[in-house]
Amino acid sequence: MTFRIAHTNFNVANVDAAVTFYKKALGLKEMRRSVASDGRFTIVFMGDEKSEYLLELTQLTDHPQKYDLGENELHVAFVVDDFNAAHKLHKEMGCICYENEGTGIYFIEDPDGYWLEIVPQR
Repeated sequence: MTFRIAHTNFNVANVDAAVTFYKKALGLKEMRRSVASDGRFTIVFMGDEKSEYLLELTQLTDHPQKYDLGENELHVAFVVDDFNAAHKLHKEMGCICYENEGTGIYFIEDPDGYWLEIVPQR
């Protein structure tokens, strides 16, 4: 028996704002979108077109309040081939929320408060 990681889900307040952020900040592409026939939810799967792993963004229509992320220790890490260019882009976007110069990584925050780790290709 074998398992493989398929996707991670983030519930978001505005799926279109989230899609725009992930496209600009991380170069992800919308792979597929599903809207419930009764309009209760919209699901968008974002991918990098290099792996099968996807980020699922779910907007629940009947959840108008901001999501409580607790201590927000959950995150997804992204390896980038041009760390300096990525850092410059994210600094310009104003989304860097934490830098650890000692380990050579930093985190960005999406519009819903989720943290994303940016790691240089080693």
